[in-house]
This record gives sequence, C-alpha cells and structure tokens, in this order.
Amino acid sequence: MSKQPTHPNLDQIELNSIFEAVSDPIRRKILLDLSDKGESNCSTFLVYAPKTNLSYHMGKLRDAGMIFTRYEGTQRFSIIRKDDLEKKFPGLLDTILKSARKESDQKEDSRIKV
Repeated sequence: MSKQPTHPNLDQIELNSIFEAVSDPIRRKILLDLSDKGESNCSTFLVYAPKTNLSYHMGKLRDAGMIFTRYEGTQRFSIIRKDDLEKKFPGLLDTILKSARKESDQKEDSRIKV
C-alpha cells in the first residue's frame, strides 16, 4: 500500500498560505477545473504543466489546505476541500473561484479578438 500524503488539519489552514497558493495562475486553473469536474486524476492537469512541475503545484495547494489528495495504486486523485474552507473562511473559496473564472474568461475573450 502506498503512503498517503499529509494534509493540514482545519486549525492549521492559514489565510496567508491560501493567498500564496492562489497567487499562481496554474494553481488557479487547477482549482477551476476541480470546481467544475469534482475529484480528478492529477494527470488531468498535465495540460497546464509538466509532471514534475505539476507535482509542485499540487503540493502547494495541498499544503495550503485547499485540496485533498488520495492515492489509488499509482494514480493520485484530488478534490477541493470545500466544506473545510467554508468553515474556516466563509465565502473565501467562492470569491477566489469567481475571480479566477473572470480572469480566465477575460483572457479567453482577448484571444478571440486578436
């Protein structure tokens, strides 16, 4: 059986860690995908970064307490910790996701106009 990753407890989740985690556009894209699709295999996000870089980004989100990752054989599945984040910082996750979606939509609109 493979070792499961560690996750911070609810009382260990800190606002500064969340802000640091969402400061990167790749991590915001990952959160948007997880929000839309629910639990996903980490290979889903290889469109955003190479495997080693992706592991770093997923680790940042996990260490900040934003996602929960479980191993199933050689695969890793992640999901947003919505309930925990809502308990700790009510409304913050929704605000982050809305802002990230708006940013993503604006970038898509600018590509279309060019």
